[in-house]
Amino acid sequence: MNLKFGILGSGSWGTALAKILTDNGHTINWWMRNAAGIEQFHSRKHNPHYLTSVHFDMEKLHLSDNVAQVIESSDVLVIAIPSAYAVQTLSSLPKHVFKGKKVLSAIKGILPDHDLLLNDYMTATFALDLHDYFAVLGPCHAEEVAAEKLSYLTFAGKDETFTSRIAACFRTSYIRTVLNPDIFGVQYAAILKNIYAVGAGIAHGLEYGDNFQSVFIANSADEMANFLRKAGIVNTVVGFLDHGGPEESHSALNNYTASVYLGDLLVTCYSLYSRNRTFGNMIGKGYSVKSAQLEMNMVAEGYHASRCMYNINQKVMAEMPIADTIFRILWEGLNPKQAFARIEPTLV
Repeated sequence: MNLKFGILGSGSWGTALAKILTDNGHTINWWMRNAAGIEQFHSRKHNPHYLTSVHFDMEKLHLSDNVAQVIESSDVLVIAIPSAYAVQTLSSLPKHVFKGKKVLSAIKGILPDHDLLLNDYMTATFALDLHDYFAVLGPCHAEEVAAEKLSYLTFAGKDETFTSRIAACFRTSYIRTVLNPDIFGVQYAAILKNIYAVGAGIAHGLEYGDNFQSVFIANSADEMANFLRKAGIVNTVVGFLDHGGPEESHSALNNYTASVYLGDLLVTCYSLYSRNRTFGNMIGKGYSVKSAQLEMNMVAEGYHASRCMYNINQKVMAEMPIADTIFRILWEGLNPKQAFARIEPTLV
């Protein structure tokens, strides 16, 4: 029996995931915040605000501004709401609404003011079992999905069989899928890479060159792996790569160089599509945080993530000088130029 997918969120990432599913022939339920946007979508046959080059077969879309109705009509709920707004959307729902449902997190951040991964919030609020929770991660920019450039998606979950089933629904000529059981590690890696990408952007804004950037990102990767190990997330299985035929198993001990860890870090730090890099670049050029946010008019997940991870690390106590410095620049007003002058001699 085919899975019925519902998507919560109509930003660029939610739109990209909707494109993948409908390209594979799936009819989806899709929650959008307001009726006016839905009317525009129907008339133009594309999202009026994000990835406007992607045109949809409207017979495959059931658009609604009623989030509870979308959840009720779906088997798998893809939550693609920016982390800063997720709780605001979900908190008003009945506590039983996700009973019997599977949740696929497409959130590339942590819930601010709660310092929680989405799965922890879902368990505490809706009694969602961890085996009913999955995550989809990169490295994958929505803009390249729109252009159908070959990309890789990682699907993580405790239930290996159902993770594989979900992943199969997203496998296309331009999307390869990877399975990974490291549900906590991949989510923390996705959060941390956004913080480091803000730092890479700041460095670019301060006119550091490629030589420095390579050292900065290499040290960021090491710092990320150190946090994951210190937090007790030891990745012993990298995942299963799909080459279009039978799945082949690839594994390595303590290997954080897989695409979902190092690959996602690299593309987020270097790509011109990266919101976090763009946000950091503005900070490096002298913009205030507020001015940079207004100029972008988009959410840079690394901003809130920097404070959340700083709070979380007060318990983990991993050595994170780079992430700590980014936090102090964004939240405590530390001068970026002076901050990076302190970082320079610590890099190896």
